[in-house]
Amino acid sequence: MSRTGGRPVHPGHPRPTGLAATPTEGNTVLQAVMFDMDGLLVDTEPVWFQAEGTVMARLGGTWSHADQGALVGGSMDATVRYLLSKATKAAQPADVARWLTEAMIDELTSRPLPVLPGAVDLLEEVRAAGLPHALVTSSEPEIVDAVLPRLGVAAFGVVVCAADVARTKPDPEGYLLAAAKLGVEPQRSIALEDSPTGTAAAEAAGYHTVAVPSVVAVPEAPGRVVLSTLAGVTLADLAARSGLGLR
Repeated sequence: MSRTGGRPVHPGHPRPTGLAATPTEGNTVLQAVMFDMDGLLVDTEPVWFQAEGTVMARLGGTWSHADQGALVGGSMDATVRYLLSKATKAAQPADVARWLTEAMIDELTSRPLPVLPGAVDLLEEVRAAGLPHALVTSSEPEIVDAVLPRLGVAAFGVVVCAADVARTKPDPEGYLLAAAKLGVEPQRSIALEDSPTGTAAAEAAGYHTVAVPSVVAVPEAPGRVVLSTLAGVTLADLAARSGLGLR
């Protein structure tokens, strides 16, 4: 790679809260960037809320934003168990999972995709820089397949989703698998996340983690970068703030 920096912050975008440029000369060179999907690239949390509420009504119960908050960043299995714990009507877990998946796909393919500010710009900059990158998500493959073709970017070379691991986030398995597939070291890579669950997974795998909270707050912590938005954030910004250099 010959790129040594990113685009300037776009005029009109306030600098995101929590971001401050720092020198990168002499720092370890950044090897890769990993992207979460739900709540980081795409604002699917309102879609999940609608789908979960629809399924919960089918199960004879009620659904609230507090219920959704308890599940942000989690797996389909965890969501199904939670829904059934509140249900007043019996159902098989496999049926509940199917209802949720069908509701999500219907919502995602019948409306404009809610891409979050700055997310695609940053992904395209990472790609243009020739930097290895991957999608690491706890979503099911059917939901990933409904989102990625509509994201308006070239396909990820590496995608790790729920079907690829035995344990989803907060377990680090997905992030460790992505690093192995790309042939990079987590300690020299950045993971972009939106939830405490995903942040815990990335940090347990050894990544420099940048959190952009969506539904649930991610607290400040030593070695963790917390931003209010990706709008106007460049690759150079991320690397510098994480203490990593660019080639």
